[in-house]
Amino acid sequence: MSRQVIVQNRLAVIIIGIITLILGILLSSIPWLDYFILKNLRLWNDTLSYHYWQRPGVIRLTKLYIYNVTNPDGFLSGEKPKLQEVGPFVYREDMQKVNVKFDENNYTVSYQHKKILQFVPELSIDKDTPIVTPNIPLLTLTSLSPKLGYLLSKTISVVVSAAKFKPFINVTAEQLAFGYDDALVSLAHRFYPKHMRPMEQMGLLLGRNGTLMEVSSIKTGMQSMDQFGYIDSLNGMDHLPHWNEEPCTSIAGSEGSFFPPRDLTKSDMVHIYDKDLCRIIPLKYVERTEKDGIAADLFRLPNNSYGDAAHNPENRCYDTSEYEAIQGLQNISPCQYGAPVFISNPHFFESHPDLLNSVEGLSPDREKHETYFKIQPKLGVPLEGKVRIQLNLRVTHAKDIYPVRDFRDFVFPVMWLEEGISELTPAIKRWIYLGTVIAPHAVPIGSYLMIAGGAFAIIFSFVRAYQSFMFAQDPTLEILEMGRRSLRRGSSFIAQQQHRFLVHHRDSYSLLRHGPVATCLGEAGRDDAQPIIDTSMAVSQDA
Repeated sequence: MSRQVIVQNRLAVIIIGIITLILGILLSSIPWLDYFILKNLRLWNDTLSYHYWQRPGVIRLTKLYIYNVTNPDGFLSGEKPKLQEVGPFVYREDMQKVNVKFDENNYTVSYQHKKILQFVPELSIDKDTPIVTPNIPLLTLTSLSPKLGYLLSKTISVVVSAAKFKPFINVTAEQLAFGYDDALVSLAHRFYPKHMRPMEQMGLLLGRNGTLMEVSSIKTGMQSMDQFGYIDSLNGMDHLPHWNEEPCTSIAGSEGSFFPPRDLTKSDMVHIYDKDLCRIIPLKYVERTEKDGIAADLFRLPNNSYGDAAHNPENRCYDTSEYEAIQGLQNISPCQYGAPVFISNPHFFESHPDLLNSVEGLSPDREKHETYFKIQPKLGVPLEGKVRIQLNLRVTHAKDIYPVRDFRDFVFPVMWLEEGISELTPAIKRWIYLGTVIAPHAVPIGSYLMIAGGAFAIIFSFVRAYQSFMFAQDPTLEILEMGRRSLRRGSSFIAQQQHRFLVHHRDSYSLLRHGPVATCLGEAGRDDAQPIIDTSMAVSQDA
């Protein structure tokens, strides 16, 4: 190989080493991985985030637990209601976003929810299990009677008595959740104003199936990640119409798919919105935990989220003059067609003791009844989450209406439900694991290897260049170096007992550059041995 080619090869190695060294330093000092993740996390058409958001594919379950009243007559006689929890009735929720439209000017995307709830019999008890429960349409009507005056109340009393309405009814769990025929509901559907008109049937979860009428718009994160995934508008409005002042009118909450990444926001509070609850629900950071080897932040519902302003000043705008606020109980009647429906934690968990003491059969348990989310802090993706809500009927004593005259003022638990996810799909979990566990370790290691490799290539090339320069100046140095290498090889052979006599063999050393020194060294005593001294030099000496 010519000297010019050797020089060119060494120069190429030095250039590659310098480039590798610089890239390694840049990769180790610039947080390009975070930039890459956030760029692809933003919600836009055909991104990985979009496909996860538009049709999640995760197994989302809704579990219903209904309270069966075992002593309806005893309650009307003044006893505490004895409640028997019946369930679970489990439904798998197949959800997707439809009518999706991106707004490039406001960095938002609008959509409608399409939900199909399918009963999962292997996880449930019989959905046709009979249940004794309060007659919600009748008790809603009678709760309004004190505002109607004596004459109208008497008229209602005559009508409901003639129709033989009773304060408790027998229905199946499926009917209570997803609809049964009721004469009062049918009348309300026919004669109520359009904007207040209820469904044709009575069902606590009737409006959750099919394509929802509500058009939501959320923030894509293209402008800022501070409110990534939060709702921007509902049906074109930037507030909830059910309440009169902030913060009760706020819609700044996630619909559940994405949250602002806590690693960026450093915020200890996130919010989630559910249209059936007429409000956003706060979730407070508790601690760092993990899920399936992936880092997660645990958020819980604060114990003062529902109820009176004394325990939480932000609840003041939920309070009304029509009832006395109590810790753990939240009015949602404005979005339930005026029905006196109140929400609480299941089994009155973390609620005022009077609520729990007024009934028999409830037993609060944090593990079973709290609302929580485990959210990946770098991505804002929920790894696990459960929203647990109890629906209660707040009944007002209507002494002028005969069928319910014995139904005293009471907060009556009807059912509770759990919505959420326990596991992500394997594909989504792999992507999250790659981006939050493997990549943060692999990238620094790769960067340091590039730095070390580049530095080694540069140093090695300069050392070889220096050796070549020195050998060119003094060829004897090369002979000595080659001799040392042969001795090392010979020592290795002897140590490994692999040496043998080589008959009729001659070792030779060929110099890279020819000089006055002999080019060959022969073995002593051989006929073909070459003299060490050049022949011409020997003749000159004899002379």
